[in-house]
Amino acid sequence: MTLAGTKATSTALTHQPDEQVGSGDSTAPKASSLWQTLKPFGWQGLLLIAVLIVLYAPVLKALVHQWYTDADYSHGFLVPLLSLYLIWQRRGKLREIARRPSPWGMLVVLFSVGLLFLGSLGAELFLTRISILGTICGLIAYFCGGALLRAMAFPLAFLLFAIPIPTLIYNEIVFPLQFVASKFATSTLETLNLFPIMREGNVLILPNMSLEVVEACSGIRSLMSLLALAAGYGYLAERSTAVRWLLFLAMVPLAIISNGTRVMITALMANYIGPRAAEGFMHEFSGWVIFVVATALFLGLHSLTIVVRKRLGWLPKGESTPAQGKVTQ
Repeated sequence: MTLAGTKATSTALTHQPDEQVGSGDSTAPKASSLWQTLKPFGWQGLLLIAVLIVLYAPVLKALVHQWYTDADYSHGFLVPLLSLYLIWQRRGKLREIARRPSPWGMLVVLFSVGLLFLGSLGAELFLTRISILGTICGLIAYFCGGALLRAMAFPLAFLLFAIPIPTLIYNEIVFPLQFVASKFATSTLETLNLFPIMREGNVLILPNMSLEVVEACSGIRSLMSLLALAAGYGYLAERSTAVRWLLFLAMVPLAIISNGTRVMITALMANYIGPRAAEGFMHEFSGWVIFVVATALFLGLHSLTIVVRKRLGWLPKGESTPAQGKVTQ
């Protein structure tokens, strides 16, 4: 708020030779490593990965820099970590999947590299960044097969939350969010009838000052972070795909309402405390409070779905929570 004035091979789990221990034999499974996966492809496979790392180094550097400087995407640092955690959590099931390398994966890699060059020529950052995800998917299919790629679909798709949306789309989202937040705040304050208030566009006119709902107060920052939270939480804590989608989509109105409430609280503080309450620490602190409130409402909604499904008999017998620490796809 501001004051206005490729070859088909199969890599499977390797086992140590049977050794007689005491009175019987035992076989200890040994986890397949990245090197065991890439070894059948020799130096060509390693060279391919090295070349791709060099190609994408500038793109990754610029992406990390935006995470650091753009508060709207500061959650980008956490997204890859959570994605790796989701993969690690399913490591047992992923080891059981037979590796059947597919040459089609190389076509995906080539297409993604093509997007990289197109994006570089046209200075379109979104294309260069989305090509990273395409290249990762292509390499997994090329070296390990489509079955493993499908099993890792959600953790890989989750990486999309770390990629800033195109500027054109961003601008189309921000202004409506500014308008909705200002309208929500004005309507609520008019209902409370605490003091006279008017609205012109995204500007709130108070008795002694005017408040403008600028881009930073549009709620886009909290919306992107909360959507990432909703997707990750739904995957970890819920088995039903329908409920996962319900929770994810419900986060949109929850974030909008929470941000509108933030604008309303800012207007209240500015009117009763003074203009300084609309800026600085109090303004930033109110943003964190609303983020926590939106998260609490989201968790409450999930708890409500559990209670309703339990009463309707839609939950499996003996299951009090949908996930119980297990993740299914």
